[in-house]
Order: sequence, then C-alpha cells, then structure tokens
Amino acid sequence: MNRRFPQILAPAGDMQSFLAALSAGADAVYVGLKHFSARMQAANFSLDELAVMKRMAERRDVRLYVAMNTLVKPGDADAAGRLIDRLNKTVAPDAIILQDVGMAALARQVGFSGELHLSTLANVSQPAALVWLREKLGMDRVILPRELSIDEIKACAEACPQDLSLELFVHGALCYAVSGRCYWSSYLGGKSGLRGRCVQPCRRRYQRKGQPGRLFSCRDLHLDVLVKTLLDVPEVAAWKIEGRKKGPHYVFYVTSAYRLLRDEGATPDARKQAQDLLEQALSRPGTHYNFLPQRKQVPVNLQDQTGSGQLVARVPKGGEGTFAIKPRVDLLPGDLLRVGYEDEPWHQMVKVPRRIPRNGTFDVKPMGKRPPKPGTDIFLVDRREPELVARIKELEKELSEIKVPGKSASTFSPRLPAPVAKRGRPRLSQVYRRLPMGKIEGEAAVWLRPGMLREVNRTLVPRLWWWLPPVIWPDEEAEWMRAVNQVVTSGGKRLVLNAPWQMAMLESLRRKSTEIWAGPFCNLANPLALQELKRLGFSGAIVSPELAREDMLELGRQSPLPLGMVMEGLWPLCVSRTLAEDVKPNEPLTSPMGEIAWVRRHGQNVWVYPGWPVDLSAHRPELEAAGYELFVRLNEPLPAHVRSERSASSFNWELTLY
Repeated sequence: MNRRFPQILAPAGDMQSFLAALSAGADAVYVGLKHFSARMQAANFSLDELAVMKRMAERRDVRLYVAMNTLVKPGDADAAGRLIDRLNKTVAPDAIILQDVGMAALARQVGFSGELHLSTLANVSQPAALVWLREKLGMDRVILPRELSIDEIKACAEACPQDLSLELFVHGALCYAVSGRCYWSSYLGGKSGLRGRCVQPCRRRYQRKGQPGRLFSCRDLHLDVLVKTLLDVPEVAAWKIEGRKKGPHYVFYVTSAYRLLRDEGATPDARKQAQDLLEQALSRPGTHYNFLPQRKQVPVNLQDQTGSGQLVARVPKGGEGTFAIKPRVDLLPGDLLRVGYEDEPWHQMVKVPRRIPRNGTFDVKPMGKRPPKPGTDIFLVDRREPELVARIKELEKELSEIKVPGKSASTFSPRLPAPVAKRGRPRLSQVYRRLPMGKIEGEAAVWLRPGMLREVNRTLVPRLWWWLPPVIWPDEEAEWMRAVNQVVTSGGKRLVLNAPWQMAMLESLRRKSTEIWAGPFCNLANPLALQELKRLGFSGAIVSPELAREDMLELGRQSPLPLGMVMEGLWPLCVSRTLAEDVKPNEPLTSPMGEIAWVRRHGQNVWVYPGWPVDLSAHRPELEAAGYELFVRLNEPLPAHVRSERSASSFNWELTLY
C-alpha cells in the first residue's frame, strides 16, 4: 500500500460528508455509531452503513476509524461489548477511538482486530506518559490536546516510542475547556460532554459588570499554512480535522485545503489556493491558539461573532411576520441559513428552496419563540454547489452497488472483575489549596504545586494526601516530576493522581508503602476501567462525580478497588488553558439563566467554578452501604464578591446521566 503520511483525517457525521471526504482525497475518515459516540448530535451510522463504507474506503486505500469515545457507565459493558463484537465482525474498522480504558478492555476481550487510538478526551498531555501507554495499555495512537504549542508537540514526539503514533487537530471547533476536563453541561442538567451530549453552555452570553459578552466562546482552530512545521515531526502521523456535525461542503473544502498544504505547501501558489479553499469552508473565525509559543493567541475574542458560517444578510426593520432579505452572495438550492445564534429565542435554520441571486429577494418566515430583532445576523452555514453535488451523486451510485453480508449477531458477555472483598472504614478527606491553621476534621489533603514542600512541616508529609492537578502540560512536566519526587523521598505515602497516565511519573519512585489513588478527574465510571487501574498499581479510586444515583450505587457494589467520591465542595465547571482578556479572576459572571460562574488561576490552568457547591452529604449512609469508604470535601473558598442565590447542588444524583 502507498499511504501518505501524515494522513489527512477527515470527519463524517453523515453519508454525504463521508463521500465528500473521499472526493476530497482524505487518507482516513473518522465516524461515529449511533451509540457510544462523543458527537451524539451528529446523524452517525448503523453497522450496515459502516460495512458498506468500509468496503468503499478500502477500494481507495482509505482507512476508516470508528469513535466509541464516551464515558462508559456501570451498566454499559454488555451493550458496548456486543457492539464492538458486531463492529469487528461486520465492519472491521482500522481503529476504534476511545477515551475510557474500560472500553479498551472490552475491545481486547472481544478480540478486536484493529488499532486502539486514545482520544483527546483522555487528556494525555505529558510526554512521559507515551511510553507507559504503549507498554502498559497497548495503545497504537494518542490524539494530543489542542492546547499544545509546536515546541510541546515536538517534546511529545521525542518521547514517543517507535510503535506508537501521534495525531493532532489542525482545524475545527475549539472547546473552551481542556478536552476531558469539562463538566459544565453535565453540572447544569445531566447532559454530559463526556457522554456526547454537551449543550454548549460556554457559548452563551455571560454578563460581566452588567455587560453581556461571549466570555467563553472560542473561535475555531485554524493552523492552515503553519502546518508546514509539522512535516518535520514524523511521529505526528495524522492531521485531524474536527467537524462530525458539519456538512459535506465544509468537509470537502477543508480536507482539500490540508491535502494541498501537505503535498504542495512549499509553493506560494499552493498556500494561497489552500487559504482560498479554507475561506470557502464556512467556518467560524480562526485562531492558531497556542501553536506558536512566541505568538500565542487568546481564542476568546469578545468582539468577534463565534457562530460558524458566512454572514450573508441581516434581518431588516419592520414587521413581526415574514421578512425579505437581500443576500450578499448567490444562494443555491439546498443551501442552509442560520438566523441568529443558538442561544437566542429567534434562532432557526432555513433551507433555501431555489437559486436566489446576489441582492435578489428571499422571504423568510420566523419559526423561533420570538421574531428576530432587526439587525440580527443571518449566516450561510452549509451549501450545495452543483459540482460537489454531482461528485457525491456519482459516489452514491458506486456505494449503492456494494453488497455486504447481513447483520451478525453477538453473544458476547464481558468478563467483569470480582468486587473488592474487604472494605475499609469510612473516612473523610478534606482537600485544601493551603493547609489551614488548627485542627482538621478527618484526613488532610493538599493540592500539590512545585516548591510547596518549603511551606510544609516535614513531619506532616507522611500524614497528608497529596493531590496532583487534572492537567500537567509538557513544558512543566520536569518541575512536576521534581515536586512528586520530593514528596515521595520526603516520606509522602498517599498520592491522588488526576489522570491515570500520571502514574508514569512514579514508575521509578513508587515504594511498596505508597498508596496511590485515582482522582475524580480520571473520569472513572465502570468496573472494567477500575480493574485496569488496579492492574496498573492503583490502590483505590475516586469515581466520576457526574454519575447519577443508580450508577453511583451500582459501581460501589461492582468495584474491584476501594472507592471514594466527591461529597461536598466547589466542583469546577471546567478546566481551561485560556482566559479572555476582559475576564478577571474571582469576579461574578452571570449566564442568561441567572447562573453564577467565576474563574481562578492555579498554575497554567484556569478553573471555572459555579457559584454554588455540590453537596451529597445527606446520601453518605446510602453510599457507605454500597461500599464507598473515602468521602472527599473540596475546600475551594468562594470569592468575596461572588454571591449566588442558588442552594447547593446534588449534581446528577436525582437525574439520568445522558
């Protein structure tokens, strides 16, 4: 086979986008199933559809990757395992993309024949973790965070073992939060981004000092011509384009642009042509974010609109009924227009039924809760130009002629671990940024930071729980390794790691007496994932605080490891690496629904908090009966100027985690 590297990896959320990716010359396409996909709002595919797509991709030497990159709940193992089994038999994709090590365990039990790619939602941000992930978990590829600079990418590449490849996003939507470290949508109502159900509360208008603005809504990542520097990093085997919710127009133009930049990017004419293609792709305004370390860009710009699409008209003055617009460009049959933004009451999508010439007249009937205000922006968000429609129709004909075997059943039943036999006594652990004066109820814990041991009495080191942060970036890994080394060599015996891969820092330090727990940011929610961590040397785990009551209790009964949970305190809406210039730490920010948020910096990370805590203390007896033994209270002080009218939250305890 004559595959090109780096691969141009295109998204496809529906069949037309898949065919557009093939037409544009993608080397690989990633897609989702109708279950266990982190883009559940996309149309996604059935197994029968994927089987046909795989055969068509094979004819063109194109790889097909299937995303099963959601958090796996306690009762999901049977359904997820059978789906992987049927996927393997019916489709045989080249790789599964996953974030949950429990899903990796299921794939191994099934005997999955393809590669395992660790999603960016798993948040592998440390170079030291790469060898560990290959040797301990058998990963074939790691998808790096979007927040990295080219220097940090090179540091990861230098640490990458020969039989592991790296994948990097080069274009598409940016989340404000670090991937895998966002609980915003879930905290406000059970729709978890880790389960593919995010409702994007970060895109809303928040008020700061009475002035509304999109304080957390990011522009898109556009590396465009800067990708030429990645050609010198052979370990980056794929340039990934985000956009499984996008249409075929976007997929075709962006894929074509990056293929051109890879193959002919050394010539000025090709670079200019690629930029022209990207301008036609109907994306949001773009940013290269942190890619250039000497010229970083804050992706949140309060002056920019952050909706995707090309501005083609504005709602005219007068009347509350049907209104006429005069588009600035030709509109084609099948073009899709968006009136306003998703969080506005008059937001709607409008399909263009016929060709409308530039400055012609097109009547729009309002369908939202309220008629749009005069001056509301109208965007072209997807289009159906005749040339692309013709190419897709030709491929559809070929697709219809491909025959594949019928559905294959699965009798797979996962091998679940035995529950832990011996439960410890219930105990309270109180986590602080700085230790308070005086006596502390329960066991004391602190968030570790470099240089912290200078502030702590050495006699306390063995008695404290030491918490590591949820994200450690490549450019700070060395100082964090020194900090962990100081704790362990000074007698520290209990550590909480907030990414499983942080265990790589302890490989040469760990002693038999050291107790290592997985923290709540490890997003642990099923017994197979807990079994994997037990195999890797963890002593216990603090489970995902997102879980609903039945999931939390079931996991307690199933767990092969001692368990803890976040019982009280301020749980973050998200952790980010960026902050809009006008947003100041510790000041109240109010959503359109009256929800209070505020931010605080800890090291390189920006933590966004709600104005009200989580409190599950009333349910402690029930949790103890289910086997939980460590109850965590997070002591993050509320800023003096933040006053919320909301009472404490039970998070998803009374809800279903979608």
